[in-house]
Formats: sequence, structure tokens, C-alpha cells
Amino acid sequence: MSTPAPPPPATLILSILSAKWEAIWPGLTARLENDFGPADFVSDPLAFDHTGYYDQELGTPITRRILAFERLVPQDDLADIKLAANTVENELRDAGGRRIVNLDPGLISPERLVLATGKNFTHRVYLGKGVFADLTLYYQKGDWNALPWTFPDYNGPELRAILTQLRLRHLARRATAGDGPR
Repeated sequence: MSTPAPPPPATLILSILSAKWEAIWPGLTARLENDFGPADFVSDPLAFDHTGYYDQELGTPITRRILAFERLVPQDDLADIKLAANTVENELRDAGGRRIVNLDPGLISPERLVLATGKNFTHRVYLGKGVFADLTLYYQKGDWNALPWTFPDYNGPELRAILTQLRLRHLARRATAGDGPR
């Protein structure tokens, strides 16, 4: 019989998409740190060219940055984090009401990367408050592994290298806190 217990905390990341970095950066970082604590990693901009899904709303060319936070968070905070990220997105809308930034929070644990979304789909698990969890990648046998629904860029070498680095930092932080992998 299993005994339910909370899992160890995870590393919070934000995947940030925008075509208007000059209008939002570095003010966006300060705002996000106010909401989620100090950031300890910011990626260089990465091309976002696997889909045109966001082009009309965000403009082009869209690039992505990954922002990771120092403080580990309880895994069951993901729905509230997504709602807080949505609030920031809404505050940064342009004069026409269009978003200029897309914020997708996620959690890195030793086993997986889970992203939060407001969009339901067959493989997504409802967390509450209108938010679903998307198991995006899992870590096994020394590498990240994609699933049939994994977005192509998350399975690409640039993002996987960043996620590997963040996973190693996560493991080190947990070891320092006396909470190694189980």
C-alpha cells in the first residue's frame, strides 16, 4: 500500500515568448522576481520557429527565453503559478488588447518537466482552477525523452541542454537542502 505524501519541491521555470523584448525586458524580469523570488538563470534568446501559432498575436520574429528561479516550490503550487503568470500577461497587453508576451510556467524535478496550460487535451491532467499539467519531457537513462505530444522545440538540442543544466542545478540544490532524489 502506498502512503500519500507531498513530493519534494521542484524548480520553477518560465518559458517566455515575445517579439517585443525591447519593450518588456528587463522590467519583466523584475516583475517576475517580485512574484516568484530571485531568478538564478536566464537563457539567451532562442529562435521560436517551429510553429506560426503565436505570430499574429505576438508579432514576429518570436524568440524564447527560459527563466529559472532560485527558490524551490511545492509541486502543487503549479496552478496558482500559472494564474499569476496569466495576470502578468494581461497587464502587458498592447493598446489593441493583444498579448506581447506568453508566459508558460513549468516545474523541473529529477524525473520530468511539467508545463502548466489552460488548454485541455487528452494527455493533460486537470490541476484545478482551470489549469492542466502537461508532461512535456521525462528524464530516464541519462537523457530527456520526448512523448508523442512534446513540442518539437522542447525536444531540440538547445532547450534540452538548458533543461539538463537546470536539472543538475536542481539536484545540487536539493542535495544541499538535505533532500536528495527518492
